[in-house]
Amino acid sequence: MAFQIILNFALAFVWMFLSSNYTATGFIVGFILGIVLLVIMRRFFFTRLYVFRVWAIIKLTVLFLKELILANVQVLKVVLKPKLDMQPAFFAYPTVLKEDWEITLLSSLITLTPGTVVVHVSDDAKTLFVHAIDISDVDDAIASIRDSFEKAILEVSKS
Repeated sequence: MAFQIILNFALAFVWMFLSSNYTATGFIVGFILGIVLLVIMRRFFFTRLYVFRVWAIIKLTVLFLKELILANVQVLKVVLKPKLDMQPAFFAYPTVLKEDWEITLLSSLITLTPGTVVVHVSDDAKTLFVHAIDISDVDDAIASIRDSFEKAILEVSKS
């Protein structure tokens, strides 16, 4: 991936100097042309193009911001109710993530979302123990995490 980024920047600079356009616009045009050339030459690379990983990171960021806003609204509803009828719970979340950074990222995303916190990661790093402030169905919460955060992290990490 790093090689592809460096190659793209090199192609952008070559375009900028060959066209004698030493402005940001010339660089951006060269950068876009470099991406097009990388797509054309993609069969020569052993990993997928870095553009797809950047796009997956952007999608993960947007997903987190969406979940952050929704969780804030849910916590606000729980707090503003006249009668506190919360159902807090601990549950074990089995994960398929393998790398330490993936598990750390998933734990951070869960913890940064209001109303949930990862309290422990098992020694084999295959289970996260999560506390939720208000949860009615544990299986639904597990499926929600698996289908949102974990799926997005897997998309970012696949090469």
